Amino acid sequence: MAVAFARHFGPGFSPTPPVRGKGGGGGEGRSAGSRALQIIMRVPKKPNKEHHLWIRKETAGSGKKAISLVNTVSKLPNEKEAIYGALDKWTAFEPEFPIIAAAKALGMLKRRRKWLRIIQVTKWLMSKGQALTWTTYDTLLLALFMDGRVDEAESIWNIIIQTHTRSVPKRLFSRMILMYDIRHRPDKILEVYADMEELGVRPDEDTTRRIGKAFVALGQEDKEKFVLEKYLKKWKYIHFNGERVRVRRDGPLA
Repeated sequence: MAVAFARHFGPGFSPTPPVRGKGGGGGEGRSAGSRALQIIMRVPKKPNKEHHLWIRKETAGSGKKAISLVNTVSKLPNEKEAIYGALDKWTAFEPEFPIIAAAKALGMLKRRRKWLRIIQVTKWLMSKGQALTWTTYDTLLLALFMDGRVDEAESIWNIIIQTHTRSVPKRLFSRMILMYDIRHRPDKILEVYADMEELGVRPDEDTTRRIGKAFVALGQEDKEKFVLEKYLKKWKYIHFNGERVRVRRDGPLA
């Protein structure tokens, strides 16, 4: 080890203090060498464990639990008692409510287009007092529309607006406008647009075009032009000669 230190600091460094002479010489050299060794040896050690201010939930088995939930509800009849009873058994022996597994299960049901099952599972979550995420609300609104339960979707939407007001994300407004556009309800589109204006939510490009189309359907072309000029960007990107180029929206290449 002494040889390694000597090689690192060069030939002028001696890891062992010099021998004290008769006249007391060498004390200064010995103290300087000791201080150098102390500085070298005082290297801070990194902690072995990281300490967090939050408790990490175990999510390793949430995928299997989600598949189990999907398989369970898929085999049941369309009866509320049967669905709720099976879901209660699914959580009977859980120390904590498996909200992550439930959210994954809703995603699986959405990919399989099982709209009725999504509605049933989501309402069961609400009956258990579980707070729904914005993704879950979005999935529920979509499922209600796809299942033809427009009035119920409107009721849920009104609850969301009244409860959360300024924290409602843009995508939920876009979801409602898209669904009303599919149902050919321009009057409802403009109601949602009025809420967006009041809350300061800026629509994306597709939603802006749907709002403009709703104004045209109601004979208000001047307002369509105002909305398009207000929210559509002056520039857009197109593919030209194999490249992605930026052009003016009202230019010759638009």
